[in-house]
Amino acid sequence: MKIAVVKFNTKDHKEFFKEVRSNVNKYFKDNNISRYANAAMVFKTVFMIGLYFGPLVLMLTGVVSSLWPVMAMWVLMGFGMAGVGFSVMHDANHGSYSKNPKVNNALGFLISFIGGYRENWKIQHNILHHSFTNVEGFDEDIKNPTLRLSPKQERKWFHKYQAFYAPFLYGIMTLYWYTAKDYQGLARYKKRHLLEGQRISYKKAIAELTFNKIWYALLMIVLPFVLIDLPWWQILLGMLLMHFITGLALGLVFQPAHVIEETSYYIPDENGSIDNNWAIHQMKTTSNFAHGNRLLSWFVGGLNYQVEHHLFPNICHIHYRKISKIVKETAAKYDVPYLQHKTFYGAVKSHFVTLYKLGTGKFDKELAKA
Repeated sequence: MKIAVVKFNTKDHKEFFKEVRSNVNKYFKDNNISRYANAAMVFKTVFMIGLYFGPLVLMLTGVVSSLWPVMAMWVLMGFGMAGVGFSVMHDANHGSYSKNPKVNNALGFLISFIGGYRENWKIQHNILHHSFTNVEGFDEDIKNPTLRLSPKQERKWFHKYQAFYAPFLYGIMTLYWYTAKDYQGLARYKKRHLLEGQRISYKKAIAELTFNKIWYALLMIVLPFVLIDLPWWQILLGMLLMHFITGLALGLVFQPAHVIEETSYYIPDENGSIDNNWAIHQMKTTSNFAHGNRLLSWFVGGLNYQVEHHLFPNICHIHYRKISKIVKETAAKYDVPYLQHKTFYGAVKSHFVTLYKLGTGKFDKELAKA
């Protein structure tokens, strides 16, 4: 029987989220600061956009024209594309960059410059992932035809190798996103009537999506082939390198936040119910990492503070480091888990250990013994 909706237990630890929300609101009020972007965030926005588009301009205008400098430009663009996704587009499409919807819409449109479609992203990320984190059948971030990302999923023979081939799949993520994923997503969301919540028809969404794909191809594929004075295969290699860097970066930041040894996974019961309160559910399915690495946190848009992001997606990530202390202290008061790894390496290692255990069935055996 397919469950149409998930119902969380509103009576479970309801005091926790009430108090943590009150404490976070008090932080902004006492310090007389906005929960939206500040000057540091604006600087980061300019930097990331420049890191992505600057190298492209240098190549297209012929300022950089020889092989290895051109390859270096594609590498920079790979990091710039990831940076725009982590630090700018992500906040804007959550509505947390600015209190002005027009600013959020404008910056949120940057997703089109990295090959994606905004309406799809909002459905998959804001609605399905944030609402139903690690819930089988609802969270599409753990749904992958070639990876087993939850012990609630069927294990196939090739999954025992997934810890080895997963990095390659992460690397081609944005290419798949650009070529097929968005069209597949639209068809799926039409059937589930999710497009209606975005106030857009399927016909209009298809038209917008196709138009965006065409001009992206003209800007990022056709123009480089026409204007960069190098053999076509070298230009193609640079493009693929850019996408691989971006995809791998996205995979290694988002996956260790939810698919690790410590996080939990759920299937609703026959009534669509889950025992946890929504906020407690987020605390059990989400993990932080590398709180002490300020440079990493800056580059990944504060997404190493995934716990804070999932509890407060309407707050700009520039504030996560400060409010993380409030969340952690309140969680300890109510004996609520606050999952985190001290280092980025530790989080990534835990993710790949989990992939191995999920692929070989060891994870299932450990759960059975618990």
